[in-house]
Amino acid sequence: MPSTLTLAPAPPSEAAEAVRLEVRQFLAEELAAGTFTTHVDTWLSGVDPAFSRKLGERGWLGMTWPQEYGGHERTAMERYAVTEELLAAGAPVAAHWIADRQSGPNLLRYGTETQRKEILPRIAAGECFFVIGMSEPDSGSDLASIRTRAVRNADGDWVVDGAKVWTSNAHHSHYAIVLVRTAPADPTARHAGMSQLLVDLSLPGISINPIRILDGGHHFNEVVFDSVVVPGDMLLGEEGAGWHQVTAELAFERSGPERILSTFPLLAAFARRASTDAELATLGRLSARLLALRQLSIRIAAALDRGELPDIPAALVKDVGTTFEADVAEEIRRVVDVPASLDSPDPLGRALAEAQLHQPGYTLRGGTNEILRGIVARGLGLR
Repeated sequence: MPSTLTLAPAPPSEAAEAVRLEVRQFLAEELAAGTFTTHVDTWLSGVDPAFSRKLGERGWLGMTWPQEYGGHERTAMERYAVTEELLAAGAPVAAHWIADRQSGPNLLRYGTETQRKEILPRIAAGECFFVIGMSEPDSGSDLASIRTRAVRNADGDWVVDGAKVWTSNAHHSHYAIVLVRTAPADPTARHAGMSQLLVDLSLPGISINPIRILDGGHHFNEVVFDSVVVPGDMLLGEEGAGWHQVTAELAFERSGPERILSTFPLLAAFARRASTDAELATLGRLSARLLALRQLSIRIAAALDRGELPDIPAALVKDVGTTFEADVAEEIRRVVDVPASLDSPDPLGRALAEAQLHQPGYTLRGGTNEILRGIVARGLGLR
């Protein structure tokens, strides 16, 4: 039966608004103390383990998880308020972002009790960081074409060979959840034979090679596995169920406010300066789109609170949200008379340069827009 894109409105949450005010006060104090400066796209490029630990100390990581695993049993709406404020401020949240956003929920859903008890409290404390091991060289967003293999050895451990790309901040992280082939590829069942492994990135045989973006920054990587021996008990979930598990994980990856707010610090800097008719018209258009996108994103957070898995709406939000992020940079560039430069003394010029240089990645990470549109079309029964 075709899926639907209709989601119920998010209910008002006094608890979410209360924690939002707490986060705003915390961020104002941190900015005043100079512990961080605002930048664009900091959920991938802003790595600061000390800042992540501060969030963990305040109970703002692992917010929705059970207390027995270091969590705080708060709602997805409260978590949404926290992440939204951090993104709007351009805070350095990249160290913990993937672990808190999707790796932790993945472990809660599919991990063994030992895996959960050993790792989840460290994530919630801001002390354990994860990367995503899905995409591969020459495969793009077609995860069904992955070639990284894992085979059992005589001891029952997994021997992994292959490579993953776009593994953001692997050089700062402790673990990767890696999608591997544990059975030969079958042209008649492309999604079969895949599994997920929980891989310690300090294991022998792992090489992490930087992929630099246009400004020379380094958060993307290629991770190469050369006969890496992964303990047999580090299988995540069921052998052969990797595709189903990845599909569930992507609902967390694609739907959050980071898919619409990567360039918000630029938009905020522009809003403080807009004065001409052209600037005000641009601000109005971008603000209207942002408010509509926020409603889509926040409804998905409410659906997750209800225990639903809105994978099709999440793909749509990621598509239109990251398109919007790129449009923010382009539309502002057209109407301001401010040179874009990372060395500019003007905060607007610096934010514009950051947004433009990071722009190619917005619609790439988390699945290219073309792939996402195919997912939505299939979910609606259109193909």
